[in-house]
Amino acid sequence: MTRPDVLKAAQDNLWMHFTRHSSYEGGEVPMIVRGEGAYVYDIHGKRYLDGLAGLFVVQVGHGRAELAEAAAKQAKELAFFPLWSYAHPQAAELAARLAELTPGDLNRVFFTTGGGEAVESAWKLAKQYFKIKGKPLKTKVVSRSIAYHGTPQGALSITGIPALKQIFEPLVPGAIKAPNTNLYRADEISGFPGLDKDPEAFGRWAADQIGKAIEMEGPDTVAAVFVEPVQNAGGCFPPPPGYFQRLREICDTHDVLLVSDEVICAFGRLGTMFGGQKFDYVPDIITCAKGLTSGYSPIGAMIVSERLFEPFKHGNETFAHGYTFGGHPVSAAVALANLDIFERDGLLDHVTANEPVFRATLDRLRDLPIVGDVRGSGFFYGIELVKDKSTKQTFNVEESERLLRGFLSKALFDAGLYCRADDRGDPVVQLAPPLICGPKEFDEIESILRSVLTEAWARL
Repeated sequence: MTRPDVLKAAQDNLWMHFTRHSSYEGGEVPMIVRGEGAYVYDIHGKRYLDGLAGLFVVQVGHGRAELAEAAAKQAKELAFFPLWSYAHPQAAELAARLAELTPGDLNRVFFTTGGGEAVESAWKLAKQYFKIKGKPLKTKVVSRSIAYHGTPQGALSITGIPALKQIFEPLVPGAIKAPNTNLYRADEISGFPGLDKDPEAFGRWAADQIGKAIEMEGPDTVAAVFVEPVQNAGGCFPPPPGYFQRLREICDTHDVLLVSDEVICAFGRLGTMFGGQKFDYVPDIITCAKGLTSGYSPIGAMIVSERLFEPFKHGNETFAHGYTFGGHPVSAAVALANLDIFERDGLLDHVTANEPVFRATLDRLRDLPIVGDVRGSGFFYGIELVKDKSTKQTFNVEESERLLRGFLSKALFDAGLYCRADDRGDPVVQLAPPLICGPKEFDEIESILRSVLTEAWARL
């Protein structure tokens, strides 16, 4: 197709995901055609800093020829074969490699094609596991307010964002919500003034609310707790000190599985291979995807404790669940090559060394009147926007609509920065650049944000 043909096809035939298509009426759909390192280029040749790593995905950066070559080589040898009662070497090798990298005894890897499928798989496994163990009532799950866990019906039920769920109801029953760890708004979340100045006390309180939710439902009815190491939706909520240690105690007390949803936080995003390692906890299940191949081919995984697999080792028990393309040989080959890059280039050490630099660079934005909070971990940060810094007053629905969709999203992109302006919760700008970035890219991000946020405040 010619350039005009492609742009017309995007308008007339393509249905994009999570997209308000009316935004492009009478205009042009942005068309990204090439990537190199930390940058992408549109169909007109304009360059943009990829401040979101595609969508928390492209850990090793764009244009890595060795990953494309790994895919081509595997496709010539074995382009496809399912993991239904048969194995292939790439899936087996990748499973072993992941088992070496995971904490504790999380040694069993169930492959999917994405993160939502991994979350869906985890809930189904939790239900079946407890039925096998003679606890058939343990089917419910607890997750956190404003958390996002995926789009399949089960994963969407676990998601804690009402606006994303209402149009698809009725959903899967049994998904209970508890408070999240937004320290910036700890006072209003907890109802205890001053708790935002005591992170450890707030962490204890927030974890205990999950414990109370389990007790309210009845521990004999709750199968699992789903949490992200750093909660994405709402704008990057890190855990307060001691939060996950207390949550681990609560889950163990009530025989409830702790599921660490690391679709975003795994594979270096926080400076560790898995997010739980950053905060020193060992879950029973890890769900992951995105960065496993740096997006060069789709794959996801549910990684589980050996004890959860034990009932399926013998006899007639089968986990009657799977996906045609789960553990696809080409994707598995790309994942192995991607992990090689992590080791060869020392990406985990690079993120750990540069995390304080990234945070300090973003903290410079605190002098802007519109910036209320800067928070996050590793290469994963959120900047919360407010109308009044002294009171932490946020924007109303109409103001948020004008601010984010009416101005910020397009203005940031036009200024050369691809990131996320989001209002699932309070208005935030989210940043998660490729893990290869350093001070030069951080300064560019800060400069663009400063300019656009200053203009946003003037417009308000």
